[in-house]
Amino acid sequence: MSEQEYRWLLPSAMGGPETPGEPGSRSGGGPGAVGSARARPRRTLRDWTVDLLMFLFAAAIGIAAAQTAADFGEHRAVLVLDQIAGALACCALWLRRRRPVGVAVVLVVLSVVAPAASGAMIVALFGVTVHRPFKVAGPMAAGALATGLLQAWVRPDPSTSFLAALVATVVITMLIVGWGMFVRARRQLVASLRERTVRAEAEAGLRAEQAQRLAREAIAREMHDVLAHRLTLLSVHAGALEFRPDAPPAQVARAAGVIRDSAHEALQDLREIIGVLRSPGSGDDDRPQPTLTTLDALVSESRQAGMKVTLDNRIDDPAGVPAAVGRNVYRIAQEGLTNARKHAPGTEVAVTVTGRPGDGVAVTLHNPAPDGDVPKVPGSGQGLIGLTERAVLAGGRLDHGHGPDGGFRIDAWLPWAP
Repeated sequence: MSEQEYRWLLPSAMGGPETPGEPGSRSGGGPGAVGSARARPRRTLRDWTVDLLMFLFAAAIGIAAAQTAADFGEHRAVLVLDQIAGALACCALWLRRRRPVGVAVVLVVLSVVAPAASGAMIVALFGVTVHRPFKVAGPMAAGALATGLLQAWVRPDPSTSFLAALVATVVITMLIVGWGMFVRARRQLVASLRERTVRAEAEAGLRAEQAQRLAREAIAREMHDVLAHRLTLLSVHAGALEFRPDAPPAQVARAAGVIRDSAHEALQDLREIIGVLRSPGSGDDDRPQPTLTTLDALVSESRQAGMKVTLDNRIDDPAGVPAAVGRNVYRIAQEGLTNARKHAPGTEVAVTVTGRPGDGVAVTLHNPAPDGDVPKVPGSGQGLIGLTERAVLAGGRLDHGHGPDGGFRIDAWLPWAP
């Protein structure tokens, strides 16, 4: 059952996020409520029921007080005025939700000379205690005690002693204040729990959005790492065929074979990634996951494409490197070779991998400056940014830039737990 379905069972003061009785509350009377009738909630069925019962309760007390005064021979004019004051006090209770403090002040003063208004004063005092903090309800309760004593002196009940009237006034006032404070504390607790629920739902939504964003970034990074290398091979060899239409048939056939193989492998990698996206239960193990043992294959593939690559892998057992570390090393080398192929074609790329458990894995790629002008090759320019982010997320670091000789160098370090 939703909140909208059972809202008619709740007080209107709890229909919004405000805490009952605080400044700005829509229960009326606060500084923020003045002139904000549009924001004031309408009475619920529960409110109408409670207000009607309170009206009848105040009327019953007023009738009993008037009957007591009549039994002891009060003047008729005084009785009529008392009954009129009691009736007006009961009618004023319908305004107590909008102006609880103002209605209570009027009824407290009126009850001094009109015992028939005592029931309405009790209801108004209860409303102030519920809807206002104790710094307001406390003085109001003290005023009710004082007016109760004054009423016992101005309009004494012949059947009751002054001491009994004093004790009854104190007990009734304390019961009203205690009950009102309990209701107020309970409403504040419910409002606090509701606010926490709303905040928790909002935070859960933000966490879900953040998780989706991180997943999209991971997928985009994976697709870039997998496809950029293949597509660069296609671009370089297609450009070579375009600029060398008179190349020997053997060289043309070799370039065409590289283009065909690269296109096939790129399509296969793309199918694997799309298959992962289509399978909700798939994890990282279902994606194409290279490791350090496949670094030799990457270098061989680059050499077959016409690159000059030297690999110095000083790790004795590449298979012993953790899969996540090996995958990051592979991606760094792959991106470095791709950048060298695009921006420094014809140069020799030196790839060095060193490390051991506890000291981490260091990866270095260096290529000298190319000779002459290099044709522009389309690219997103985000590969090195993605590599830096990948290394940082793995707890390592990555630096890149041009050296004094004009060449380009990538230095990366990744942790390797012992």
